Amino acid sequence: MTINAAMIKELRARSGAGMLDCKNALAETGGDMDAAIAALRKKGVASAERKSGRTAAEGVIVAAGEVDASALVEINCETDFVAKDATFRQFARQVAAAVVAAKPQDLAAVAALTIGDGDTVETARQNLVAQIGENIHIRRLAIMRAGGGRIGVYLHGTRIGVLVRLCDNGNGGDAANDSLGKDVAMHIAAANPLCIDEHGMAAETLANERAIYLAQAEASGKPANIVEKMVDGRMRKFLQENTLLGQPFVKDPQQSVGQLVAATKATVEEMVRFEVGEGLTKREDNFVAEVLAQAGSAQ
Repeated sequence: MTINAAMIKELRARSGAGMLDCKNALAETGGDMDAAIAALRKKGVASAERKSGRTAAEGVIVAAGEVDASALVEINCETDFVAKDATFRQFARQVAAAVVAAKPQDLAAVAALTIGDGDTVETARQNLVAQIGENIHIRRLAIMRAGGGRIGVYLHGTRIGVLVRLCDNGNGGDAANDSLGKDVAMHIAAANPLCIDEHGMAAETLANERAIYLAQAEASGKPANIVEKMVDGRMRKFLQENTLLGQPFVKDPQQSVGQLVAATKATVEEMVRFEVGEGLTKREDNFVAEVLAQAGSAQ
């Protein structure tokens, strides 16, 4: 059967695969459109498996919300170029919407959710890998339930995302004020506090900081009682600088976030902050070496 341009165009529109892949799939299946789509999907699975070991440290943070809950999802790819791709971003938004609707327990459950034209997330991911040519990975998610309070959501472009839950605890507070939630979420995005207050600070972190400050103070040669006061003062400063409620509010440094929230009779109950690629090693491309290597192999 002759494979014409119209058939290739139709298959590209339905599958999102490249022109040559569509042409080959149609040739392999004798022009059967459904069989060609199945062949491309099988190829997509193989392509996804081959690329799954490659580092994906770029990507996007996406958020989606309902009345009673909001979700934050990080989806990674290999390059900043693909992170800006419209198809990649549409996939990310669809995943976030599916997550907040279904509220899955873990990433394994996310893979089985349905998005788009009825594909599972995992099938759509594999097809996207085949289409784009990079490893694509759903790295993590957070689902926050309002629980009688209000969730503030803030996205700094597509690189940083924050969810924060505020409650008034029956005090007639202003936790339902959308601007307050957004302001606190924006502060978290900018200042990156380690926790809400000192009670949330990890004991190991406190112990390590105190040991460092103690060694520094003892090196000064001052008496033990002065050393202890020096250490206590530095620990108070550390907590002020690294807890949400202790930090100066980014929009008004004359007051702390704790003072801002207290003035509205609200409390901060929970926060989540995602930044693309944090903790991952990014791929370093040497394009000159790559071109030279390709030129050498072509000789």
